[in-house]
Amino acid sequence: MVAFAKLLILAIIVKCLPSFGVRSDNNSYKWPTVAISLLARNKAHTLPYFFSSLMNLDYPKDRIYIWIYSDFNADNSVDIIEDWVEKYGNDYNAIYVTTNTSSGQLHPDEKISTNWSPHRFKHVIHLREDAIRFARRMWADFIFMMDADVFLTNPSTLKVLVNKDLTVVAPMLASDGLYSNFWCDMTDQYYYKESKDYKPIVNREKIGCFEVPVVHTAVLISLRHQASDLLTYNPKNIKNYNGPIDDIIAFALNAKNNGITLNICNDYPYGFVTMPLKDGDDLRNDQEQLLNIKLQAISRWTPLPLDEHMEKYVVYPEYWKFGCNKIFIINLERRTERRKLMELSMMELGMEATLFKAIDGRDLDLFKLKEYSITFLPGYEDPYHKRPMKVGEVGCFLSHYNIWKKIVENHYKMTLVFEDDVHFVPYFRHKFILLLEEIKELDWDLVYIGRKILLDEEEEYATPHTTRPLYSYWTLGYLISERGAQKLLDARPLDNMLPVDEFLPIMYDQHINDTWKSYFPNRNLNAFSAAPLLVYPTHYTNLKGYTSDTENSTVIYVRTLSGRIRNEL
Repeated sequence: MVAFAKLLILAIIVKCLPSFGVRSDNNSYKWPTVAISLLARNKAHTLPYFFSSLMNLDYPKDRIYIWIYSDFNADNSVDIIEDWVEKYGNDYNAIYVTTNTSSGQLHPDEKISTNWSPHRFKHVIHLREDAIRFARRMWADFIFMMDADVFLTNPSTLKVLVNKDLTVVAPMLASDGLYSNFWCDMTDQYYYKESKDYKPIVNREKIGCFEVPVVHTAVLISLRHQASDLLTYNPKNIKNYNGPIDDIIAFALNAKNNGITLNICNDYPYGFVTMPLKDGDDLRNDQEQLLNIKLQAISRWTPLPLDEHMEKYVVYPEYWKFGCNKIFIINLERRTERRKLMELSMMELGMEATLFKAIDGRDLDLFKLKEYSITFLPGYEDPYHKRPMKVGEVGCFLSHYNIWKKIVENHYKMTLVFEDDVHFVPYFRHKFILLLEEIKELDWDLVYIGRKILLDEEEEYATPHTTRPLYSYWTLGYLISERGAQKLLDARPLDNMLPVDEFLPIMYDQHINDTWKSYFPNRNLNAFSAAPLLVYPTHYTNLKGYTSDTENSTVIYVRTLSGRIRNEL
């Protein structure tokens, strides 16, 4: 009877204990404690964004311990770390920092700092082990093993991962390519192997948490799980280990040997990561990757967080015009959010651009279009929606038209025109300069750098990176010469207006509608296109966040009465 009573009391106590895994801001219990480990070497270019992202997490800072180790630096990584700790260290439960400036810049068996030599691998393994021992000594509930090139743009990342209550879980991070912080398969020698399961997870075609053989770079380990005591990064601690001296692989094989699953979660966009440099790469490659990621984040409307105090360590390129006489960005005055994002992109690229105030179709007095000398192409109907033009399309055409006029008036030999909803491909600067070199050999009037290809036929290449475009849509970005602008103006397009992205294919004589083409007899525009393209839209139709100022405007119905044009809304 006594034994039964003891069991009953124990059962009541267990029932009353807080849920082991699930926490919430409405829960009366505190969030679990998390130790965050950071290894940083030659990461002065990423640390301002890493620390800013870390501070942006909405996890209670008094529940976080931070362990930082930095050595073998050739840049000012240590200065940034120490400055950040001095400024924000008191916000956290505790911060433990080790910086070894006497270590020199290279390991004994390194030729340059990007060599992954045996000595470097052993050093990293030693530091990973130190970090996890630190967390265990601090009685932390979790340890978040992070590298300095992780940028968490989702403030809820840590809370979401903690709530999953998995022994090992990693947030899937995007890069400027298909690279991410997990593998779906391994070779017999325990290295990365391509798998059909990888792309659907990276591209978020499959959503959820997935068991995978390897996670790295940003990994949350639950130290409350007894199984976590078996985890190690050191091959020497693994019985019958026959893999390479590599912290990531040793951790993965040890977890597998002990029946501990490794999980990657892509249920939310969590953030970004740079791709590791190949053995012997130049550090500038890493800086270029960071630029690509920053531009990608801007295009997704989630710029990397950057704390005011950290901004002084960020170096932007000097502004220049990329070899052009003028660069215009067409922006509706009411689209302030797009303007800010484009300004950020220009700053990151070092592109000296001029904002061009777009003509807003909503502000046009449609009963006075005759005063603008505008008449519509007879019988024009949108090929897909079977409707006349919209006021937004009129405003869009007039915006481009006014730029063409400005080009001719000022004799700009080469002008680059962007709309305000574009994102730039990785290594845009290098690819654009290469394009300029190639088109020197061409007699060109207009060169698309962003468009929508409508026909499936293979386009003819004019140079290794340009084609002769067939029927295309969109005017996201294009180069135009003074002669090209003059040809477009000479066609008197306001006498037979149709959308600007229908007008351009007519002018280079690749439109599929012969009737429309007949209204423009001098179809002599020499057009080319970058191949592959250099800019794309930030959002596509029907995707979350997509808005179109042309499609979301009013249709103009036109009929003739007593020789006058009347526009009915």
